[in-house]
Amino acid sequence: MATITASMVKELRERTGLGMMDCKKALVEADGVIDKAIDDLRKASGLKAAKKAGRVASEGIVLSKIAQDGNFGVMVEVNSETDFVARDESFLTFATEVLDQAFMHEEASVDSLLAEGLEAAREALVQKIGENISVRRIERLQVDDADTGIIENYVHSNNRIAVLLALRGGDSALGKDIAMHVAAINPLVVSAEEVPEELLAKESEIYSAQARESGKPEEIIAKMINGRLKKYVAEVSLLEQPFVKNPDMTIKALLKEAGADVVSFVRYELGEGIEKEEVDFATEVAAQVENS
Repeated sequence: MATITASMVKELRERTGLGMMDCKKALVEADGVIDKAIDDLRKASGLKAAKKAGRVASEGIVLSKIAQDGNFGVMVEVNSETDFVARDESFLTFATEVLDQAFMHEEASVDSLLAEGLEAAREALVQKIGENISVRRIERLQVDDADTGIIENYVHSNNRIAVLLALRGGDSALGKDIAMHVAAINPLVVSAEEVPEELLAKESEIYSAQARESGKPEEIIAKMINGRLKKYVAEVSLLEQPFVKNPDMTIKALLKEAGADVVSFVRYELGEGIEKEEVDFATEVAAQVENS
């Protein structure tokens, strides 16, 4: 049986909003696997969603740049250990150099850019600043014909969220608006047909467990599950979402009005999916005093 630590209970509480004892019990039953504990809690208590889809734990910056003719764009994430360093001029200069190198090299990857000279710059920056610095990821979107499609981007003012979007038809202003919408609302896919089957199966299982607690007949339960799945698909599909600047219109309607289509998009959120060790400095100091 896995050892359930206070930090595991704390994380589950933050992600679900449930009480400490409920979280501890769920972790015990899930043998310490947090994602399984969340699924079990949703089935048992009707929890609709984890409060936090992913731990945004690392600091740093996300940057994006598009070509003047709009036929391609790049996006990078560069991480530091603290927000203080993320605002340091030397760190920002390095991150901008990563972006510029990714922009200039069509087949750029993190490994190739580091091998071609950025690793030496990164190591020098680590030595100067005293924190670990990493180039986490690079994305490039491109259209085959700039006359029929464009790449547009949006970078939020705090440089923690950025979006690249490929648009066929329409203009730069429309692309910018939809990229901003993606940054704000965070859809998973462009259209309902793109929602992964495994994700639908997982949600269906959770909805089934919740619905059966109602004690309603199976035919009613089936309708309830189907209705919830349709609602879920609409919520995570870009085309079905109400446009953030005009909620009376869906993205699909906005595109139809402009005679345009969204081909694809990529959204970066700083540190998404990276676990960050939280240090209790008071406890750490007390332990050092005790051992001295």
